[in-house]
Amino acid sequence: MKKLDQAVYKKLLLVPKGKVTTYGDLAKAVGIENGQRIIGQIMKRNPHPVIIPCHRVVKSDGKIGGYFYGDKVKTKMLTDEGVVINNGKIKDWDKTIFRF
Repeated sequence: MKKLDQAVYKKLLLVPKGKVTTYGDLAKAVGIENGQRIIGQIMKRNPHPVIIPCHRVVKSDGKIGGYFYGDKVKTKMLTDEGVVINNGKIKDWDKTIFRF
């Protein structure tokens, strides 16, 4: 596993159940400016998607974004954690977003 991947996964473990972060915020938290796409690629390589909660990473506009197992699974996982989603978008954004 790459060093950057490890740093991203470690940082992502700080996001609690019921909260989400954005690809951009996660990138900045590990020192990458404008690294949204890099974070997306790292999420795709996640070797332990249940342990490392990549489903908690969403787009900056509040849309849930992609997921290896599909958006229905991502929606269900987030909903099960208490995140309210309406038409593929996070509701109560200000209460749900986690800032590093």
